[in-house]
Amino acid sequence: MDVVVGRVAKAHGITGELAVDVRTDSPELRFARGSALVAKLRDGTSRTLTVAAARNHSGRLLVRFEEVLTRDVAETLRGTLLFAGTEDLPPTGDPDEFYDHQLAGLRAELADGTVVGTVQDVVHGPGGELLVLRREGGGEALVPFVRQIVPTVDVTGGRVVLDPPEGLLDAH
Repeated sequence: MDVVVGRVAKAHGITGELAVDVRTDSPELRFARGSALVAKLRDGTSRTLTVAAARNHSGRLLVRFEEVLTRDVAETLRGTLLFAGTEDLPPTGDPDEFYDHQLAGLRAELADGTVVGTVQDVVHGPGGELLVLRREGGGEALVPFVRQIVPTVDVTGGRVVLDPPEGLLDAH
């Protein structure tokens, strides 16, 4: 399975370096020299890029890929999503911490076993994380990913248990 680890924001400089918005907790692993990433371009095409170098700069990661040698080529990659495989991710080391890809696809149910939907995604916002649920009857619901509302995450059992406050799951 592949997960998004970054998005190309823009070209940087004249040698093909790219400013990347990081979307991983382990950029030192994902953007290590020699790492192969799958780049999905805005036009829908994909290609493999190999990290030649990476460094931090003004809140972004500046990455040079072996296949991108000029600013002109770098400009064509603006908006590209960068993917990496999940098989080499280290364990989180915290039983209450999960990778987004572990949550996607889990069945969302209430404490009594009533299925309310499926976790589609995790949105990371300034106020915290939200689970995006595809509702059983159609539509979506956003659920704050906090222990009070999501007391149980059972990855091996394929489910999250919700204890939503009144009205949270009501259709809008």
